[in-house]
Amino acid sequence: MSYVPRLRNKYNDEIIGKLKEQFQYSSVMQVPKLQKICLNQGVGTATQDKKMVDHALNEMTMIAGQKAVSTKAKISVSNFKLREGMPIGTRVTLRHDRMYEFLDRLITVALPRVRDFRGINDKSFDGRGNYSMGITEQIIFPEIVLDKINKITGMDITFVTSANTDEEAYALLKAFGMPFKNAK
Repeated sequence: MSYVPRLRNKYNDEIIGKLKEQFQYSSVMQVPKLQKICLNQGVGTATQDKKMVDHALNEMTMIAGQKAVSTKAKISVSNFKLREGMPIGTRVTLRHDRMYEFLDRLITVALPRVRDFRGINDKSFDGRGNYSMGITEQIIFPEIVLDKINKITGMDITFVTSANTDEEAYALLKAFGMPFKNAK
């Protein structure tokens, strides 16, 4: 018997039936699902210190559980001392089991560690069923050791779903346990 993440089991056992009933889908295949989670971190001081991107890569790899890649500048901007091709950030895309594991850690461990946490904003949907949120400190993740970080940075997290509308995506993420501020 192989390992199946807790939230994948929850999706298959509970969420599909609940959403099918709520939105009157005629087929199980119409029920929206989480396709991928994209993590993105811009390193603003990368133009002055090249090691900052390496530190960000290591931290992002620890947080995601998957090797992160560096993003490079597409154009040169002389005011920022930025040249084309310079590494300026990190990103990682999670799918399948790693995606469910990251979502589970985010909901149960990381978000409750945010200072003065009152829930996440429910207005950050893009109109096509995708949700984006920002985190101001990477130290909320338990994988990060406080003694080894050089600078506290944030990151953007995007949840890409197969939902057609924001209401369907909201219902899907709410069923997974995302702690939204206002209940619709």
